[in-house]
Amino acid sequence: MSDPTRDSAFTLLQAVLTKNTSLDAALDALPPLDSRDRAAAHRLAASVLRHSGTLDAVLEPFLLRQPPQLVRHILWLGAAAFLLLGAPAHAAVGTAVSLARAKKLAPFAGLVNAVLRKVVAAGPEALEGLDMPRLDTPAWAWASWGPNARAIATAHAAEAPLDISAKPGFTPAGGTPLPTGSVRFPAGTSVPSLPGFATGDIWVQDAAATLPAKLLAPQPGERVLDLCAAPGGKTAQLAAAGALVTAVERDPARMGTLKGNLTRLGLDVECILADATTWRPAQKFNAILLDAPCSATGTIRRHPDLLHLRKPRDIQSLTQAQDALLTAAAQMLAPGGRLIYAVCSLQPEEGEARIDSACARLGLRRAPLSLPELPEALTPRGDVRTHPGMWPQHGGLDGFFIARLVHATPASAQGADEDIVECSSPPCLLGELAASSWETGH
Repeated sequence: MSDPTRDSAFTLLQAVLTKNTSLDAALDALPPLDSRDRAAAHRLAASVLRHSGTLDAVLEPFLLRQPPQLVRHILWLGAAAFLLLGAPAHAAVGTAVSLARAKKLAPFAGLVNAVLRKVVAAGPEALEGLDMPRLDTPAWAWASWGPNARAIATAHAAEAPLDISAKPGFTPAGGTPLPTGSVRFPAGTSVPSLPGFATGDIWVQDAAATLPAKLLAPQPGERVLDLCAAPGGKTAQLAAAGALVTAVERDPARMGTLKGNLTRLGLDVECILADATTWRPAQKFNAILLDAPCSATGTIRRHPDLLHLRKPRDIQSLTQAQDALLTAAAQMLAPGGRLIYAVCSLQPEEGEARIDSACARLGLRRAPLSLPELPEALTPRGDVRTHPGMWPQHGGLDGFFIARLVHATPASAQGADEDIVECSSPPCLLGELAASSWETGH
């Protein structure tokens, strides 16, 4: 008998693993489905994507030879349902066998049945002794994350909680306040049912995603430029703080999302559909926020498909785009102004290396940041670097890199600027890399 949850989860896996489609886009493309089945399919597919390395290690002793890719995916689904999500043994095995037959893989139905029965017989003990964080992390990502790799990979095993930002004076009820000002709710919380959503007082935004706008420190009435603004979480922060915000976004669909979010929140923002690398304002800005398109590896807890979609070669085109945006932002920055650069990436090429390059190319200097609420996120060079393994007592947070830049002062004045530090260029950890268009906004 066909199982809608298993069928849909299989469809989601194929979209991600064979068509290079994001899990969110694949979920949107599913045929009409009962909301409960839809949620269950997403949960199962996400569990497989999060733990495919571990599932391979469990299955390996029971396979004499490598099965075809589609058969392996069915085995993953059955093993994940039983070992990771607690499905009854008969359901995990039976639905996987039925799925094999439904997908015209009947010759492998016996293999699926036999292997999964052995997994069931081994029980949860099959996971004992496995280094799941290491097994579930691609070698290139583990190497690039340096000493934080194990903490990041361990945090990736769990679904991220829901964080809420609110307008000044409104406190979302029922959640847990965080030191940075966000309010945290359990994963799976229904956002539209939260007090303040219908009235336009709250929006969804990971605690780490609030830091770039917070560190820009907009003042009431100050003109602020928000580049690559969609979907609008940071734009909303800036506007709610009383800044006069100009938001630039080049993608029409994302601009529609930005405007829709601002309309629900009742915030007045000047929205400009343009490419930030070529658009220029009539008057320069004293405060600029650049949340640049990036690999989004800092959001892997929310998007377990990312480590399957991203490859080391993807980074070069992203860093080129980030450099172009930094060049444009520097040209729009007024003398004495400040520029916050942020990416929701864990990759040093998209963070520290981009700031070193900007300092060398654009006549900018780092202005070290202060973050008393999260001092462990401050780097020795004055930037902010968060990662999912940080803040375990609160449930973690997304990975972000944030730096503040100002125009370089003349050599004669450098002694007066004790909060400005010179840039230097550490070695790139991933070496030569290149290309991707998928991005995650905050």
